[in-house]
Amino acid sequence: MTTFPNSPRLIKGAIVGIDIFTPKPGVIQFQYNPDTLTRKLQARTSGEGENKSEALRLQGAPQETISLDIEIDATDQLEKEESKAISMGIYPQLSALEMLIYPKSSVVIANSVLLAAGTIEVIPPVTPMTLFIWGPNRVLPVRLSDFTITEEAHDVNLNPIRAKVSLNLRVLSYNDLSLTHPGYHLFLTHQRVKETMASLGHVNNLSAVGGVSQIL
Repeated sequence: MTTFPNSPRLIKGAIVGIDIFTPKPGVIQFQYNPDTLTRKLQARTSGEGENKSEALRLQGAPQETISLDIEIDATDQLEKEESKAISMGIYPQLSALEMLIYPKSSVVIANSVLLAAGTIEVIPPVTPMTLFIWGPNRVLPVRLSDFTITEEAHDVNLNPIRAKVSLNLRVLSYNDLSLTHPGYHLFLTHQRVKETMASLGHVNNLSAVGGVSQIL
């Protein structure tokens, strides 16, 4: 099957896990870009109260959540008789997503040994730094708050070969991360891009808004 020569190159969305214990980042590229992506932004205000001077103050970047559904399907790989798809279906892809919210088993074992040895305080494991990449203008540090996997088809060995994954992501801003964390600067860069986009989206002529120029 040939494609139209002038068709634009499709950029795939992805989730990337960067683990300090793993030299290479784990890139989970979307097989198919979802048709819809839902974003919810909640302002971080100083709260409501009697102090009227605080009414318009912001405590930082808004809390943003992103929800999307992705599909993973091994049909094409099975038709090409790819060995990984035949033996495991899409189990590896699903496991890669799930491991973003699992602590490393080696860390769990090490902490268990420390507790057994009488260590009073054991530091909880740190998850990989997770990035949500949706085109060049949106590279965001996120935390996978929860996701639902619906396995829709299986092979004879009950390996999943088709699934829908509903992802809920919480964007991590400079309110959530320390100054030395790479995600802090990634989010700040994202905000600067957004500020540039906002300047392009403004209507600079106030007279275009009927009646408002007389008030202001």
